[in-house]
Amino acid sequence: MINKGDKNKARLKRHLRVRKKIEGTTVRPRLNIFRSSKHMYAQIIDDANGVTIAAASTQDKDLKSDVTNGGNVEAARKVGELIAKRAKEKGVEKVVFDRGGYLYHGRVQALADAAREAGLEF
Repeated sequence: MINKGDKNKARLKRHLRVRKKIEGTTVRPRLNIFRSSKHMYAQIIDDANGVTIAAASTQDKDLKSDVTNGGNVEAARKVGELIAKRAKEKGVEKVVFDRGGYLYHGRVQALADAAREAGLEF
């Protein structure tokens, strides 16, 4: 049986392998996600300057009242909408998607689809 530590080590290896190829620029920053068992987090990062442009999560005060369980698909969808809204406020239209070593399925896919529907292009 695979324990949780081994699964996370494998995810981190996948994430580092992908990060060698994906880099957020000032023109097209990186949309990075992190998925824990209880919450979803998203950041838009300009790697050239080392700056986080926008961030959103199920822990946000804007979402905390709307979300009863932060670890489900509906919560991920709301985080995707919020990160897209905040990115547009900062003038970011196009991003590079960094799935953080997670499979593009379930909560990760819901967040990405919601961000696309809210106007982010990737």
